[in-house]
Amino acid sequence: MRGLSAGLIFVNAATVGALLLGLIAGGLNSTIASCALLFGALCAGATFLTVSDARSTTAVVPKAHRLDRLWFWGLAGIFAIFAARSFCWLLYSDGAELKIQSPNNLGDLALHVTYIKNFANGVTLWPDNPIFVASKMRYPAGTDLFNALLYIVHVDLARGLVWAGLLGSLATFYAFWRWGGEFGVAGFLFNGGVIGFQFIRTFHFLDYQGDKAIAWKSIPLSMFVTQRGWLYAIPAGLLLLWQWREKFSTDAAQDRQQRSSLPFAVELALYATLPLFHVHTFLALSVVLVFLFASGDAPMRWHVVTLIAGALIPATCFVWLISDHFHAASMLQWHPGWLLRKDAGDFARPFFSFWFVNFGILIPLVLALFAVCGWRFYKNGNRWREKFPIDIAFLLAAAAIFIFGMLFKTAPWEWDNLKLMVWAYFLVLPFLWTQLIQQWEMPVRIGVCIALFGSGFVSLFGGLAAGREGFAFANRGEVDGVGMAFHALPAEARLAAFPTYNHPLLLNGRKVVMGYPGHLWTQGFKYGPVEAALRSLMNGAANWREMSRALGVRYLFWGREEKLNYASSTRPWEATARIVAAGDWGEIYDLESLEPNAPRTLGAKPSPLPNR
Repeated sequence: MRGLSAGLIFVNAATVGALLLGLIAGGLNSTIASCALLFGALCAGATFLTVSDARSTTAVVPKAHRLDRLWFWGLAGIFAIFAARSFCWLLYSDGAELKIQSPNNLGDLALHVTYIKNFANGVTLWPDNPIFVASKMRYPAGTDLFNALLYIVHVDLARGLVWAGLLGSLATFYAFWRWGGEFGVAGFLFNGGVIGFQFIRTFHFLDYQGDKAIAWKSIPLSMFVTQRGWLYAIPAGLLLLWQWREKFSTDAAQDRQQRSSLPFAVELALYATLPLFHVHTFLALSVVLVFLFASGDAPMRWHVVTLIAGALIPATCFVWLISDHFHAASMLQWHPGWLLRKDAGDFARPFFSFWFVNFGILIPLVLALFAVCGWRFYKNGNRWREKFPIDIAFLLAAAAIFIFGMLFKTAPWEWDNLKLMVWAYFLVLPFLWTQLIQQWEMPVRIGVCIALFGSGFVSLFGGLAAGREGFAFANRGEVDGVGMAFHALPAEARLAAFPTYNHPLLLNGRKVVMGYPGHLWTQGFKYGPVEAALRSLMNGAANWREMSRALGVRYLFWGREEKLNYASSTRPWEATARIVAAGDWGEIYDLESLEPNAPRTLGAKPSPLPNR
């Protein structure tokens, strides 16, 4: 675990260090980025030297038999194929076009690029929301902040995204292997129900689980590649779970100290800062700690109390930052039924059909696992006031996470509950193998694994094959041209422009009145009035100057998207507002200027940009 711990602490320390320095200095710059990365490297070196990598009897990593090595290297090869295909072509140039590999990533990657460039532009930290006026950034953008540090020290954006993805994949593979063995790795790669078995009829590798009516989509394709916080959150979360399993499984305090692989400072740093990277992972691990406290002995309970007490203030501060100083709408709503409700849209199905189509035999197997472990707990004469067996403690935590996701909505879109509920699945995997499936004969084990993972296997390779030609993301010349023209524009300036996910302003980290409505909805914004006001401004309403002031914008962008979507606009600013930048990509108007534009051709040198 030394390498994994050191790598995670490098990202952790560099990101948090940059955030703290940026808060003091008012924004990021090359000096802060360099110092933060150096600080991260020093912390990583210290972690590598202090972490113990002794293996215990509780690990699910099998002995090195020949067949075990075959399964290991086979899964490692598939994971490598997935990582290389997904991240080496994550964002790339194809002639005049910028393309991506996954259609699922169009909106998500655009948002992450916006955040990375916005941080790198040196905006005041914690920044204003680049995709919505009158709001602070409402997103756990720790991973994007780390990529911004790389970008500031002149690591190419696409290259930084690729290396973050590849190294995050390596960390995730190793963390799953140490947590759940080969079965755990397969559970991550090939989660699925029965929909992928259409392959038997069609003989075509497709992402069948990507269908809009399927809830249990491929975790690697739908979450890991698209939501970059997972690159850090999954290996960090699994490392903490592995650490807590080690501590919980030991009886004597002295043995527990010897088997404690992570120094407490490392454990605390990983847990306390998780809200900055992935809030749902922090919530899931907090639930696990509650059950470890309730199920453990006195030393374990003291450790849990100490860890939570140490994390309380920093974790609260990070939540305060990413929630617009607690002004964001509550992420928790009573909403029993999850996607089983009739108002769940395309996901809604009859009760038994929903569970079977989405999860196949997983639910019956998990219920059987609970029955077996519960019966063993009862037969062994364990008392409720005694320390519980390790499987009972973790399975109870998994059940609580799953039930919580069924009763409460943690995001405006119900499907996003899987960001939390997937941790119940991760918790169950090692015990599903060791306590149940491993006890059966080899032919039965093989059949069960095929039934569990066959659909996910087909969907994974089908999804990877779907992006062979790539998917158009943006016009490279347009993005580069806007970026060059904006060097002199204040970093805090907000512009009026058409709201779409891949607008060249957003891909350069510039702030707009509102971004893609789908992103705003998932962050809990009620954007209707702002959208109506923006539309009136862009269409040239009679009070367009007053409208721009009400929206808090001084500059208006008029480019390809604006000409297409506001074709009937009267464009009164062309006669009265000064053009401060222009090119093949369009024009930028200073709406506060009173001098009309002198006649000139597109691309002529604009007047100097004023400071707001």
